[in-house]
Amino acid sequence: MSRPLHDANPRPLPVRELMAVSADGSRIHVEVHGQDGAPAVVLAHGWTCNTHFWDAQIRDLAVDHRVIAYDQRGHGASPSVGRAGYSTEALADDLEAVLAATLAPGEKAVLAGHSMGGMTIMSASRRAGLREHAAAALLCSTGSSRLIAESLVVPLRPGAVRTRMTRAILGARAPLGPVTPVSRRILKYGTMGAGSAPGRVDACARIVHDCPRAARVAWGHVLADLDLDEGVRELRVPTAVIAGTDDRLTPPVHARAIAAALPDCLGLTELTGMGHMTPVEAPEVVTAKIRELVTAYLPVRGTKDGEGKAESKEEVV
Repeated sequence: MSRPLHDANPRPLPVRELMAVSADGSRIHVEVHGQDGAPAVVLAHGWTCNTHFWDAQIRDLAVDHRVIAYDQRGHGASPSVGRAGYSTEALADDLEAVLAATLAPGEKAVLAGHSMGGMTIMSASRRAGLREHAAAALLCSTGSSRLIAESLVVPLRPGAVRTRMTRAILGARAPLGPVTPVSRRILKYGTMGAGSAPGRVDACARIVHDCPRAARVAWGHVLADLDLDEGVRELRVPTAVIAGTDDRLTPPVHARAIAAALPDCLGLTELTGMGHMTPVEAPEVVTAKIRELVTAYLPVRGTKDGEGKAESKEEVV
């Protein structure tokens, strides 16, 4: 298991853990933090990560929210499945299963997704489960299509050579091995800003290196051919977008395209100098945005749905 992001301030232990059963029978590991009855937040992590990726948000939000975090299939404590079980439809199935297992019928939550977690929300945009339970959404450091074409991980000009090399990286079968100074530098280059604190780089490296190779490779192939543009246009809940200006995996061009296509975009926040791992690199900003969405779009406890909400404000970049 990955250690928490900040050993000096470990996150609270979950009040309960459960396995949600997805449409194909896959079991999805879910953690619930905080108190029952508190405003609900659902966190979906990205490729090669696990629930520990959200440690900073869980630690802060669980004080006065019910925080639901889950391991994407094949990651963390969610078992791997056969190659056919990895797809954007499976992402949507799994999210629907988590929502059904943790929220009461009609209960609303704020959904936050990082990278592949954001793709999960986009993939589920037309699903009945999302439309029943999502009050608002936050998309962090993600894209909906053309991931290989737009990636800046390979420092070459756009073209066939860069595309082939990027595709090979996403589908690389080589084991990552233990975390070493060299592997930390490689991970920092590919996924984090130049000014990222060493402790945060180390934490991300440990999480990524813990990802089972089979899941990493299978999801890498899914991401290489991703096309969720229609899912963005169908995401009809108020949605905020966050991106790092130095993100090489999903450069800001993706966030700008998503923000332009969303039916109800609350604004795009571009974080100067941040890379792909924005919830770890800029935890205060991401947590504050989640809190803002809860305040604006979740009913105050004890009121009827649609009453007692704060007025939402559009953010101008």
